[in-house]
Amino acid sequence: MPYTTIEGVEIFYETRGQGDAVVLLHHGFGSSAMWRDIAPSLVRAGYRVLMYDRRGFGLSGAGQHFAEYYVSDTFREKCLLELERLLDRLGIEAAHLLGQCEGGVIALDYALLRPKRVKSVITSSTQCFSDIPMTELNRMMFPASFSGLKAETRAKLSAWHGEKRARTLYDRCRQYGGAYGQGVFDLRDMLTEVACKVLILYPDRSSLFAVEQGVAFYRHLQRSELAVLPGCGHNTYEQQPGEYLRQVIGFLQRQVHNPA
Repeated sequence: MPYTTIEGVEIFYETRGQGDAVVLLHHGFGSSAMWRDIAPSLVRAGYRVLMYDRRGFGLSGAGQHFAEYYVSDTFREKCLLELERLLDRLGIEAAHLLGQCEGGVIALDYALLRPKRVKSVITSSTQCFSDIPMTELNRMMFPASFSGLKAETRAKLSAWHGEKRARTLYDRCRQYGGAYGQGVFDLRDMLTEVACKVLILYPDRSSLFAVEQGVAFYRHLQRSELAVLPGCGHNTYEQQPGEYLRQVIGFLQRQVHNPA
Protein backbone atom coordinates (compact mmCIF):
# COMPACT_ATOMS: atom_id res chain seq x y z
CA MET A 1 0.00 0.00 0.00
CA PRO A 2 1.37 3.45 -0.88
CA TYR A 3 2.44 5.78 1.92
CA THR A 4 4.34 9.03 2.01
CA THR A 5 5.79 10.84 5.02
CA ILE A 6 4.53 14.38 5.64
CA GLU A 7 5.68 16.36 8.66
CA GLY A 8 7.05 13.15 10.14
CA VAL A 9 3.73 11.26 9.82
CA GLU A 10 3.00 8.39 7.43
CA ILE A 11 0.06 9.33 5.18
CA PHE A 12 -1.81 6.64 3.25
CA TYR A 13 -2.97 7.49 -0.26
CA GLU A 14 -4.31 5.76 -3.34
CA THR A 15 -4.42 6.97 -6.92
CA ARG A 16 -6.26 5.39 -9.85
CA GLY A 17 -6.93 6.19 -13.49
CA GLN A 18 -5.69 8.76 -15.98
CA GLY A 19 -6.81 12.25 -16.95
CA ASP A 20 -7.65 15.40 -14.98
CA ALA A 21 -7.00 14.82 -11.29
CA VAL A 22 -9.93 14.69 -8.86
CA VAL A 23 -9.01 14.67 -5.16
CA LEU A 24 -11.56 13.08 -2.82
CA LEU A 25 -11.55 14.58 0.70
CA HIS A 26 -13.24 12.51 3.38
CA HIS A 27 -15.51 13.82 6.13
CA GLY A 28 -14.71 14.23 9.83
CA PHE A 29 -15.55 10.65 10.77
CA GLY A 30 -14.32 9.08 7.54
CA SER A 31 -11.37 7.81 5.56
CA SER A 32 -10.53 7.16 1.93
CA ALA A 33 -12.42 3.85 2.22
CA MET A 34 -15.74 5.74 2.17
CA TRP A 35 -15.20 6.45 -1.55
CA ARG A 36 -15.22 2.79 -2.65
CA ASP A 37 -18.55 3.19 -4.51
CA ILE A 38 -17.64 6.59 -6.01
CA ALA A 39 -14.03 6.32 -7.19
CA PRO A 40 -14.49 3.56 -9.82
CA SER A 41 -17.14 5.55 -11.68
CA LEU A 42 -14.93 8.63 -11.76
CA VAL A 43 -12.08 6.54 -13.15
CA ARG A 44 -14.38 5.11 -15.84
CA ALA A 45 -15.45 8.66 -16.69
CA GLY A 46 -11.84 9.48 -17.55
CA TYR A 47 -10.41 11.04 -14.38
CA ARG A 48 -7.34 10.38 -12.26
CA VAL A 49 -8.67 9.90 -8.73
CA LEU A 50 -6.58 10.62 -5.64
CA MET A 51 -7.85 9.52 -2.23
CA TYR A 52 -5.94 9.77 1.03
CA ASP A 53 -6.42 9.51 4.78
CA ARG A 54 -5.67 12.68 6.67
CA ARG A 55 -3.37 12.49 9.67
CA GLY A 56 -4.98 10.37 12.38
CA PHE A 57 -7.66 8.87 10.12
CA GLY A 58 -7.99 5.51 8.41
CA LEU A 59 -4.61 3.94 7.60
CA SER A 60 -2.55 7.10 8.15
CA GLY A 61 -0.43 7.60 11.22
CA ALA A 62 -1.49 9.96 13.98
CA GLY A 63 1.93 11.17 15.04
CA GLN A 64 2.68 12.57 18.45
CA HIS A 65 0.14 14.63 20.38
CA PHE A 66 -2.72 14.04 17.94
CA ALA A 67 -5.39 15.01 20.51
CA GLU A 68 -3.80 18.45 20.92
CA TYR A 69 -3.27 18.79 17.16
CA TYR A 70 -6.93 17.98 16.48
CA VAL A 71 -8.24 20.86 18.60
CA SER A 72 -5.48 23.33 17.71
CA ASP A 73 -5.97 26.57 15.80
CA THR A 74 -3.56 25.25 13.17
CA PHE A 75 -5.56 22.11 12.27
CA ARG A 76 -7.05 23.55 9.07
CA GLU A 77 -3.71 25.06 8.06
CA LYS A 78 -1.93 21.73 8.58
CA CYS A 79 -4.58 19.91 6.51
CA LEU A 80 -3.78 22.25 3.62
CA LEU A 81 -0.05 21.64 3.98
CA GLU A 82 -0.72 17.90 3.94
CA LEU A 83 -2.75 18.20 0.73
CA GLU A 84 -0.17 20.41 -0.95
CA ARG A 85 2.75 18.12 -0.11
CA LEU A 86 0.83 15.13 -1.49
CA LEU A 87 0.01 16.93 -4.75
CA ASP A 88 3.65 17.97 -5.10
CA ARG A 89 4.97 14.44 -4.60
CA LEU A 90 2.54 12.99 -7.12
CA GLY A 91 3.33 15.69 -9.69
CA ILE A 92 -0.22 17.03 -9.77
CA GLU A 93 -0.06 20.71 -10.69
CA ALA A 94 -3.79 21.39 -10.46
CA ALA A 95 -6.85 19.35 -9.55
CA HIS A 96 -10.59 19.33 -8.97
CA LEU A 97 -11.39 18.97 -5.26
CA LEU A 98 -14.41 17.03 -4.02
CA GLY A 99 -15.09 17.25 -0.28
CA GLN A 100 -17.77 15.63 1.83
CA CYS A 101 -18.84 17.63 4.91
CA GLU A 102 -15.59 18.62 6.67
CA GLY A 103 -13.69 17.71 3.50
CA GLY A 104 -15.54 20.54 1.76
CA VAL A 105 -14.06 23.03 4.23
CA ILE A 106 -10.56 21.84 3.34
CA ALA A 107 -11.36 22.07 -0.38
CA LEU A 108 -12.56 25.67 -0.09
CA ASP A 109 -9.65 26.65 2.15
CA TYR A 110 -7.20 25.27 -0.41
CA ALA A 111 -8.98 27.03 -3.28
CA LEU A 112 -8.33 30.30 -1.46
CA LEU A 113 -4.75 29.45 -0.54
CA ARG A 114 -3.70 28.14 -3.97
CA PRO A 115 -6.22 29.32 -6.58
CA LYS A 116 -3.98 28.34 -9.51
CA ARG A 117 -3.86 24.75 -8.30
CA VAL A 118 -7.63 24.28 -8.02
CA LYS A 119 -9.64 23.79 -11.22
CA SER A 120 -12.98 23.54 -9.44
CA VAL A 121 -14.51 22.54 -6.10
CA ILE A 122 -17.43 20.28 -5.25
CA THR A 123 -18.77 20.28 -1.71
CA SER A 124 -21.40 17.94 -0.35
CA SER A 125 -23.25 18.29 2.97
CA THR A 126 -20.72 20.87 4.13
CA GLN A 127 -21.71 23.29 6.88
CA CYS A 128 -21.49 26.96 5.91
CA PHE A 129 -22.00 28.62 9.30
CA SER A 130 -23.16 28.07 12.85
CA ASP A 131 -25.05 30.37 15.20
CA ILE A 132 -23.64 28.75 18.34
CA PRO A 133 -20.20 27.35 19.26
CA MET A 134 -19.43 24.05 17.57
CA THR A 135 -18.79 22.33 20.91
CA GLU A 136 -22.43 23.00 21.82
CA LEU A 137 -23.76 22.19 18.35
CA ASN A 138 -21.84 18.91 18.21
CA ARG A 139 -23.33 17.79 21.50
CA MET A 140 -26.77 18.40 20.04
CA MET A 141 -26.05 16.64 16.72
CA PHE A 142 -24.21 13.65 18.19
CA PRO A 143 -25.77 12.83 21.57
CA ALA A 144 -24.69 9.16 21.51
CA SER A 145 -21.17 7.99 22.34
CA PHE A 146 -19.51 5.35 20.18
CA SER A 147 -20.98 2.62 22.36
CA GLY A 148 -24.46 4.04 21.82
CA LEU A 149 -24.31 3.97 18.02
CA LYS A 150 -26.16 1.44 15.91
CA ALA A 151 -24.17 -1.75 15.39
CA GLU A 152 -23.91 -1.15 11.64
CA THR A 153 -22.46 2.34 12.19
CA ARG A 154 -19.90 1.03 14.71
CA ALA A 155 -18.94 -1.69 12.24
CA LYS A 156 -18.48 0.80 9.40
CA LEU A 157 -16.31 3.15 11.46
CA SER A 158 -14.28 0.20 12.77
CA ALA A 159 -13.70 -1.04 9.22
CA TRP A 160 -12.41 2.39 8.23
CA HIS A 161 -10.15 3.06 11.23
CA GLY A 162 -9.82 -0.11 13.28
CA GLU A 163 -12.04 -0.52 16.33
CA LYS A 164 -9.78 1.13 18.92
CA ARG A 165 -9.07 4.21 16.80
CA ALA A 166 -12.70 4.41 15.62
CA ARG A 167 -13.95 4.64 19.20
CA THR A 168 -11.47 7.32 20.23
CA LEU A 169 -11.80 9.29 17.00
CA TYR A 170 -15.60 9.29 17.01
CA ASP A 171 -15.90 10.38 20.62
CA ARG A 172 -13.35 13.14 19.97
CA CYS A 173 -15.01 14.29 16.73
CA ARG A 174 -18.48 14.49 18.26
CA GLN A 175 -17.30 16.86 20.95
CA TYR A 176 -14.90 19.38 19.43
CA GLY A 177 -12.11 20.23 17.05
CA GLY A 178 -11.38 19.39 13.46
CA ALA A 179 -11.91 21.75 10.54
CA TYR A 180 -15.12 23.07 12.08
CA GLY A 181 -13.25 24.11 15.21
CA GLN A 182 -14.68 24.70 18.66
CA GLY A 183 -16.17 28.18 18.48
CA VAL A 184 -18.75 29.76 16.17
CA PHE A 185 -18.01 28.58 12.63
CA ASP A 186 -18.65 30.82 9.60
CA LEU A 187 -17.31 30.61 6.04
CA ARG A 188 -19.55 33.27 4.51
CA ASP A 189 -17.10 36.18 4.41
CA MET A 190 -14.27 34.11 2.92
CA LEU A 191 -16.50 32.55 0.25
CA THR A 192 -16.69 35.79 -1.71
CA GLU A 193 -12.95 35.43 -2.44
CA VAL A 194 -13.17 31.93 -3.96
CA ALA A 195 -12.43 32.39 -7.69
CA CYS A 196 -13.08 28.94 -9.16
CA LYS A 197 -16.42 27.38 -9.98
CA VAL A 198 -18.08 25.48 -7.14
CA LEU A 199 -20.82 22.88 -7.15
CA ILE A 200 -22.74 22.68 -3.88
CA LEU A 201 -24.49 19.36 -3.35
CA TYR A 202 -26.97 19.36 -0.50
CA PRO A 203 -29.47 16.83 0.81
CA ASP A 204 -32.93 17.98 1.79
CA ARG A 205 -33.24 15.49 4.66
CA SER A 206 -29.94 15.81 6.51
CA SER A 207 -30.18 15.11 10.23
CA LEU A 208 -27.25 17.48 10.81
CA PHE A 209 -27.54 20.59 8.64
CA ALA A 210 -30.60 22.29 7.15
CA VAL A 211 -30.76 22.75 3.38
CA GLU A 212 -30.51 26.52 3.96
CA GLN A 213 -26.81 25.92 4.60
CA GLY A 214 -26.44 24.97 0.93
CA VAL A 215 -28.34 28.08 -0.11
CA ALA A 216 -25.95 30.20 2.00
CA PHE A 217 -23.02 28.76 0.04
CA TYR A 218 -24.79 29.52 -3.23
CA ARG A 219 -25.52 33.13 -2.23
CA HIS A 220 -21.97 33.93 -1.12
CA LEU A 221 -19.89 32.24 -3.83
CA GLN A 222 -19.18 34.19 -7.01
CA ARG A 223 -19.44 31.25 -9.42
CA SER A 224 -21.55 28.47 -7.99
CA GLU A 225 -24.16 25.89 -8.84
CA LEU A 226 -26.55 24.37 -6.29
CA ALA A 227 -28.04 20.90 -6.59
CA VAL A 228 -30.44 19.68 -3.89
CA LEU A 229 -30.80 15.90 -3.64
CA PRO A 230 -34.43 15.10 -2.78
CA GLY A 231 -35.26 12.55 -0.12
CA CYS A 232 -31.59 12.25 0.81
CA GLY A 233 -29.85 12.25 4.17
CA HIS A 234 -26.47 13.64 5.16
CA ASN A 235 -24.22 11.00 3.58
CA THR A 236 -25.17 11.82 -0.01
CA TYR A 237 -22.36 9.74 -1.54
CA GLU A 238 -23.71 6.68 0.27
CA GLN A 239 -27.47 7.20 0.18
CA GLN A 240 -27.83 8.31 -3.45
CA PRO A 241 -24.57 7.36 -5.21
CA GLY A 242 -26.18 7.34 -8.66
CA GLU A 243 -27.53 10.88 -8.46
CA TYR A 244 -24.41 12.01 -6.61
CA LEU A 245 -22.21 10.77 -9.46
CA ARG A 246 -24.51 12.19 -12.12
CA GLN A 247 -24.21 15.65 -10.59
CA VAL A 248 -20.46 15.39 -9.96
CA ILE A 249 -19.50 14.05 -13.40
CA GLY A 250 -21.84 16.47 -15.17
CA PHE A 251 -20.25 19.40 -13.33
CA LEU A 252 -16.71 18.19 -14.09
CA GLN A 253 -17.54 17.78 -17.76
CA ARG A 254 -18.96 21.31 -17.90
CA GLN A 255 -15.61 22.66 -16.71
CA VAL A 256 -13.96 21.27 -19.86
CA HIS A 257 -16.51 22.79 -22.24
CA ASN A 258 -17.10 26.04 -20.38
CA PRO A 259 -14.32 26.69 -17.84
CA ALA A 260 -14.68 30.50 -17.82
